Amino acid sequence: MEPVLQTYGLTKRFGGRTAVDHVSMRIDRGDIYGFIGRNGAGKTTLMRMVLTQALPSEGRFELFGQKPASDLQRRIGSLVETPGLYNNCSAKENLLRFAILADAKARDTDEILNMVGLAGTGSKRVGHFSLGMKQRLGIGIALLGHPEFIVLDEPINGLDPAGIQEVRNLILQLNREQGITFLISSHLLDELGKIATRYGIISNGRLVEELTVEDLRERCGSKLRFVVDDPEKALLVLGRAMDPACIERRGQELLVQEGIQTAAAINRQLVEAGVAVSAIGRESGSWEDYFIEGMGR
Repeated sequence: MEPVLQTYGLTKRFGGRTAVDHVSMRIDRGDIYGFIGRNGAGKTTLMRMVLTQALPSEGRFELFGQKPASDLQRRIGSLVETPGLYNNCSAKENLLRFAILADAKARDTDEILNMVGLAGTGSKRVGHFSLGMKQRLGIGIALLGHPEFIVLDEPINGLDPAGIQEVRNLILQLNREQGITFLISSHLLDELGKIATRYGIISNGRLVEELTVEDLRERCGSKLRFVVDDPEKALLVLGRAMDPACIERRGQELLVQEGIQTAAAINRQLVEAGVAVSAIGRESGSWEDYFIEGMGR
């Protein structure tokens, strides 16, 4: 896949504090990349560097396989924090004003209003819009100039359920129909899990892990749970029959990734080796717990 964004040891320091610490990440064309981390983890700072709104202290990044340049920035749209809108103007007037700043075509504004579901707002002033409508207008501004890559910082923060659904559906529509690649930061894990195709977990400025949806399903899949009297011996027995990486010990319990062997086969191996099994069950992993652990409790 062609990378849209690739960073190499990207670092940002503010005095003695390191906000982004040697981050090397990759976003491919067509991704909806969920950037997950607690408030203050470094998400917004990294986004600002990618948008050339802040200079790196160390490291570098490439856009569309090239060194960042002004012509490449025109292929990127962004909505970082609250959009600076003209509250006394209509949605269309806002788009026209920002089109001048973005050197975009004014005739695109009607198409964008339709795309973000604001075509029917007419002359209504933006100051009277709901927060969800303002966020959609902010994304509409990011769409000026037909970008291939859009960076959104906490686009659903503070929205009610209806507003969250509107923004979520818009992102999915733009990704599927326009082929736009997204980098989206959020700490609302449940909502991000409904749209993201890949994830990056950041904690204290460091990129902890990058993984696909398939990776996440594999790591958080169901496991067989065995309660035994001698877990150390049980580990040795099962470790000879399967990959030890598929086995996890938790006190008197052993968790075995489901699908490696049947519960009956594992139970038989343990009993024949003299390990007493007092209970067998199934346990489903939580992807939300996985992320929280990665972000640091």
